[in-house]
Amino acid sequence: MTINQSGWRPEAPNGDAAAGDAATFTGNRALMLEEALIFEIGDPGRTGVDIPAAPKVASRLGGLERSAPIGLPGLSEPETVRHYTRLSRQNYAIDLGLFPLGSCTMKHNPRLNEKMARLPGFADIHPLQPTDTVQGAFELIHLVGEWLCTLTGMPAVAMSPKAGAHGELCGLLAIRSALEARGDARRVVLVPESAHGTNPATAAFCGYAVENIPATAEGRVDLEALKARLGPDVAAVMITNPNTCGLFEPDMIAISEAVHAAGGLVYCDGANFNAIVGRVRPGDLGIDAMHINLHKTFSTPHGGGGPGAGPVVFSEALAPFAPLPFVEKDGDHYVLVEEETAGEHHAGSFGRMVAFHGQMGMFTRAAAYMLSHGADGLRQVAEDAVLNANYVLRSLEKTIDAPFAFSGPCMHEAIFSDAGFATGFSTIDVAKGLIDEGFHPMTMYFPLVVHGAMLIEPTETESKAALDQFIGALRSVVERAKAGDAALKAAPVHAPRRRLDETAAARKPVLTWRPAEPALAAE
Repeated sequence: MTINQSGWRPEAPNGDAAAGDAATFTGNRALMLEEALIFEIGDPGRTGVDIPAAPKVASRLGGLERSAPIGLPGLSEPETVRHYTRLSRQNYAIDLGLFPLGSCTMKHNPRLNEKMARLPGFADIHPLQPTDTVQGAFELIHLVGEWLCTLTGMPAVAMSPKAGAHGELCGLLAIRSALEARGDARRVVLVPESAHGTNPATAAFCGYAVENIPATAEGRVDLEALKARLGPDVAAVMITNPNTCGLFEPDMIAISEAVHAAGGLVYCDGANFNAIVGRVRPGDLGIDAMHINLHKTFSTPHGGGGPGAGPVVFSEALAPFAPLPFVEKDGDHYVLVEEETAGEHHAGSFGRMVAFHGQMGMFTRAAAYMLSHGADGLRQVAEDAVLNANYVLRSLEKTIDAPFAFSGPCMHEAIFSDAGFATGFSTIDVAKGLIDEGFHPMTMYFPLVVHGAMLIEPTETESKAALDQFIGALRSVVERAKAGDAALKAAPVHAPRRRLDETAAARKPVLTWRPAEPALAAE
């Protein structure tokens, strides 16, 4: 960095002014405003609020208290607002354009959902309120749970898991509890190559040994290889359907029957439920447990401004082992069933996943989405998501290698590879080129079964015009990679920052900030 009379100004890797053709005094380029770190523009001695100094009191930290000020920067209110507003202008978001991440559905979030989540009765709720004062919240949680059971064809649901991977853990803990209840100490979980990357990590975290099941040339589970591996040591199979190649598993019923015949249970990763909601009920496919990412299928934002939500639905075989607490309707009254009131129907529960029941804001958004769409609307969501993905696949298959195009229609996402690029060019170059075109890159290098994978999920909320613009931009960048355009190696050149050394950033991250040395600051 350099310091001039106006303060801090970054430099691009080649020494030119930050991502611009001509340097400016401020480092800004018209409305593309440069912004320094908050530590560099703030002053620990400054504050936007006048408050009296805290009185000195005897420490109760047993000698662990700080010996020096923490050094947090101080800003006035306008400076604080400007700082974060300027940073937000450099972020890509679904409100700016198509977000083509595959296997991580980035849907439009209707503002109606946000308005409902901010109603005082939901937004101001506290987890320690008496149950009689939160009957409306319980009713809403129960409603969402009923819809999830109806849409999946499953008899029970746990609403407390906070996210997809948390839901996976919930499902595997229930499976382990069910096996232990029958005295069956199985220690292996099978995970197909086409499953989500969190699946093997969750199984390992739960104490299981993980073994892979190969994919066929068509990008689906090798049924015969799966059957050959099944045995008395296999506790479960974790399968993603539709899978991460963007394909539906037509042998799902046969897979479930084989696993059950061998004494195991079937866990389904429901992250891709958006492609089949209203069209396929996982319960009819022999699934024993499946998590549902509310942010992927029912539009609530990723994280929702806090914890996420990954409810898990269970088959009759696993329902008694589901976690507590859960909301149950008793006449016109709703109760939160805890350990001491679980009764016989949850006698095998493995216990709690979280301290409280779930994330109210996520449930409220999901309920608003479900009720505003209705059953027919949710079915159309799936149909339109699949239509859009197939439009992308067929529009680009003659420009970009599509390894599973011959497998028939894809589901909610289309996958491409870097085959045919000029020597020295790869998927990362295409991704950086897309940034210059004004798009967030698609998912890269995943799934691992495809070399140089580019996984694209347009979702149902994109118009044909938006898809055509994205398709044109991606086709243009790929043709440059195939032609060996050296300029593509410098992309992005129009973004706030030029291309970073990502390997160095991963291996040698700078996790702390310190001010420049006086000699450097004077330069």
